[in-house]
Order: sequence, then structure tokens, then C-alpha cells
Amino acid sequence: MKLQQLMSYTRRAIDDYNMIQDGDRIAIGISGGKDSLTLLYALHGLQRYYLKKFDLEAITVDLGHPDFDVSGIHSLCETMRVPYTVVKTEIARIVFDERNEKNPCSLCAKMRKGALNDTIKKLGCNKIAYAHHKDDIVETMMMSLIYEGHFYSFPPVTHLDRTDLTVIRPLMYVSEADVKGFCNKYQLPVVKSPCPADGYTKRQYVKDLLRKLNQENPGVKERMFSAIVNGNIPDWTPKIR
Repeated sequence: MKLQQLMSYTRRAIDDYNMIQDGDRIAIGISGGKDSLTLLYALHGLQRYYLKKFDLEAITVDLGHPDFDVSGIHSLCETMRVPYTVVKTEIARIVFDERNEKNPCSLCAKMRKGALNDTIKKLGCNKIAYAHHKDDIVETMMMSLIYEGHFYSFPPVTHLDRTDLTVIRPLMYVSEADVKGFCNKYQLPVVKSPCPADGYTKRQYVKDLLRKLNQENPGVKERMFSAIVNGNIPDWTPKIR
């Protein structure tokens, strides 16, 4: 996928759900993975010509894993002239050593979001862009069905009352396959996740299940995505166009 196509998908999502207004200061949480770096490229590309003017702040929460090298991300942000902040934490030590969590993902995510949101507020941002793509939305719906018994997935726009931040998901129309293709084509400085729990989660199980379903029933993931978008799910605001 080329940059122009990525920006087209991203702009469509932003326009469909009114994600950005003039004067927004938008934080991007950069994990080092392919999704967040692709989102950085997409919003930086749109920033140059989008009618509504907005600023960007890139932020990485360093969980404290050894050998977590973000020098490539530093260089990319410098080239783009996007301010980049790395938040040092000891979340990995707390979760894996002190607490020895058997299911560490929930606690880690909660602590990581807390550190991220605190930094976002200090930097004066009013919005945060999450790098959830189309596959993430379908996987979340499947997890909700399998483990909670109801039809739900996270909405394109969410206002967080406690922090007074608005979450936007501009990559919602981009497939994971296109993200991978974009990363390979533009040689993004992806940092491999050092987390020992990576790849052993319920989400990974659902991802593998959906892959098999789509192989046996071509197009099923697209149909599921359409069902979500058109399913009148609570918290999902209607498209504005």
C-alpha cells in the first residue's frame, strides 16, 4: 500500500466520524509496532494539506524491558518534525517480577494507559489517536461474543470523561495486511515487542480463529466489519456523511 492510499483511507474515517477539528492537539501513542508507526505516517501526511489544522505529539511509554531501542523512532520523528517524548517507567518489573502476574496484559495495559494519559495532559493535548485497524475492530467484536456474550466493538470516537480526552481511531478502514505492506514498502523502524506474553493472548487466539474462518469463507471478515459499522452498537455515533 502506498502513502497516498493510506492517507485516503485515513481521511475517509476522519471525515465519516468527524474525528478532527481545527486547533486539535493530537497525541499518538507509539508502541514501536507496525500499527502505531503507520498511524504516525498517515496523520503526518494529512497534516500537510488537511483543511482543519492540527498539531501532533508522538509519545512512547517505555515499560522498562531491557534492550528496548527507540533510536529509529527518534530519527523518524526528527525527520517529520513531530515532537517525540519517551516516558520511562518500571511497569515490566512491577507486573512480571513484583506481582508475578499469570495474566499480565490487563494490569500492564491499565498502568501503561495511566502513564500515557498523564503525559498527554502535561503536553496540552486534547485528543489521542489509537492505531486500531479494521482487523482489530473485528477481533474485538469476536472476543466480546466469545468471552462476554454480547455484540460490541470499540467505537471510532470515544470521549473519556475522567481525563477529558477524546480517543480517535483513524486507521479503522485499513486492514492489517495493508499495514504490513506499508511497513515493508517504506521500511518503518519497527521495534519488536520485548514482552514475554506477546503472542500468547486471547486476542491472538481470536486472530488465528478469524484467519481460519476467512480462509474457509472468503470475505467473512469484511462482512463482519460491515455488520459492526451498520449494527447500531452503543457508543457508536452515526456517520456524518
